[in-house]
Amino acid sequence: MPIWDRTRLSFMMFLNYVIWGSWYVTIGTYLTATLKFSGTETGAIFGTTALASMISPFFVGMIADRFFSSERVLAVLHLVGAVLLYLVTTQTTFGSVYGIMLAYCLCYFPTVSLTNSITFRQIKDPGKDFPLIRVFGTIGWVVIGLIIGKLGVEATHVPFLIAAGASLLMSIFSLTLPHTPPENKGETITVRRILGLDALEMLKDRSFLIFVIASILACIPLTFYFSFTNAYLNELKVSNAAGIMALGQVSEIGMMLLMPLIFRKVSVKFILLMGLAAWTVRYALLAYGNPDAGMWMFYLAILLHGVCYDFFFMTGQLYTDMQAPPKLRSAAQGLIIFLTYGVGMFIGSLLSGSAVDYFSKTSGGIVSRDWQSFWLTSSAGAFVILMMIALFFRSNAKVQTAE
Repeated sequence: MPIWDRTRLSFMMFLNYVIWGSWYVTIGTYLTATLKFSGTETGAIFGTTALASMISPFFVGMIADRFFSSERVLAVLHLVGAVLLYLVTTQTTFGSVYGIMLAYCLCYFPTVSLTNSITFRQIKDPGKDFPLIRVFGTIGWVVIGLIIGKLGVEATHVPFLIAAGASLLMSIFSLTLPHTPPENKGETITVRRILGLDALEMLKDRSFLIFVIASILACIPLTFYFSFTNAYLNELKVSNAAGIMALGQVSEIGMMLLMPLIFRKVSVKFILLMGLAAWTVRYALLAYGNPDAGMWMFYLAILLHGVCYDFFFMTGQLYTDMQAPPKLRSAAQGLIIFLTYGVGMFIGSLLSGSAVDYFSKTSGGIVSRDWQSFWLTSSAGAFVILMMIALFFRSNAKVQTAE
């Protein structure tokens, strides 16, 4: 692969995840600490990401894949996205912020699929080349997290302005990407095909059905973490909370490098159980940690992200690909992404916001939150899902990797 093409694709991933990472980690802090939104309102706004994840396959499948080149669609979406990110900084009411964030997420989340599609269309060996390009997206997330944490602007609208500037740059840069014409031009596209509903026949396998249910449920505690960890740490006056949270993505990179070795040694079931055990421990650490002698608990909870995410979600995607017949592999991935990042995280966004409000009290106009109970509830939820996999997931299959 020409070095110029690899460089362009790597920078594309870097910028695309800089944009996402700029606001995603800190939005809960901004909404609760600065705009004084309730937990329910904050959870609802965070849920716009899940709604967009459910809707974006229709956009990509019915428009981007049929009528326009991917790099031009990417440029337009990021240009509109830059305007919307700026506009959200000018709003202070729940309705206006919710509406603009929903519109923005509808622009941004199709770009995740589009950047992947552009990359896959340009590389010859996806198994070898794609991870080396995609990892720059995670690096971008880490870098912007460290910058925002260092600036100390997590409770302000500055992260949105940074994201808007990066989105404008991405819009311009997209026009320099390799030309990627519409892949399915002239083909008949159905809703059933876009959502991967053809893969529903795989649910006849009891273990796969249990895995799908567990995956949806696992997105609920996942959303608790992403929605409110930054707000929690900032409320406790933890310095550079966004920068510290970026260590989670650093650990994710490390675990990605170890996964091929782990796949060769243990079964999918054991890997899933380890991932869910890590979620259970992580929330307990958040519950009992503190900014003083217990600060190590916060660091460990964040560093567990690589195990939490890769051992369950990445392994789950590979397990899905392994279980699906060749003709259903694309449909199966579409279905699992729709159910997890869409349905599961939408439910999680609503429940996490309601849980924050349930564990909150207002006295004299001051809101106090029982964060320990909030995190212990999350830990208990992860443990229930762990027991579901332990008792009902019967497959002893291993993910096949090249030696």
